[in-house]
Amino acid sequence: MEIAAPMEGDAQELFNIVDENRAYLRKWLPWLDDVKSVDDELSLIRSLSEKKSDEFTLYIIRQFGNLVGVISLNWVDWSNRSFGLGYWLSQSSSGHGIMTKACSRLMDHCFDDLKLHRSVIEAAVENYPSRAVAERLGMRIEGISKDREWLYDHFTDSSLYAITAPEWKSRNHG
Repeated sequence: MEIAAPMEGDAQELFNIVDENRAYLRKWLPWLDDVKSVDDELSLIRSLSEKKSDEFTLYIIRQFGNLVGVISLNWVDWSNRSFGLGYWLSQSSSGHGIMTKACSRLMDHCFDDLKLHRSVIEAAVENYPSRAVAERLGMRIEGISKDREWLYDHFTDSSLYAITAPEWKSRNHG
């Protein structure tokens, strides 16, 4: 499993995986209606390459050379040294530990290289696979946000998970 910044040449493959998994992903992701063509993915990749360091950062996830999903730094709060992760995986790649490994690598980078202190994952209360990733990472649930996200035609409640750098290091290296 590897994670890397997307290149323009990844746009077609990224669009294909989104399109093939549209019904599966739609249950939890609100942006699918905005991705209608390869050009939409190409625009995203181009805008990411021009962004500032404190904005949204996206990485593609490859397994055996195939693009299987994405992981992102949805936000970084440099003043408070915290960050939020987001992710999705194709249906056929789910359940194999790929996302837990991808999150672990990105969290190591954020804690060790960027010297950030707190990691957050928010997942819909009923999105049990996504919540299981946070739990496998040793994150604690800190609360439930009522009506946290508008998802096409309804609100969803969100579970907030977090872990600090010292907790992460003691869990992984202690």
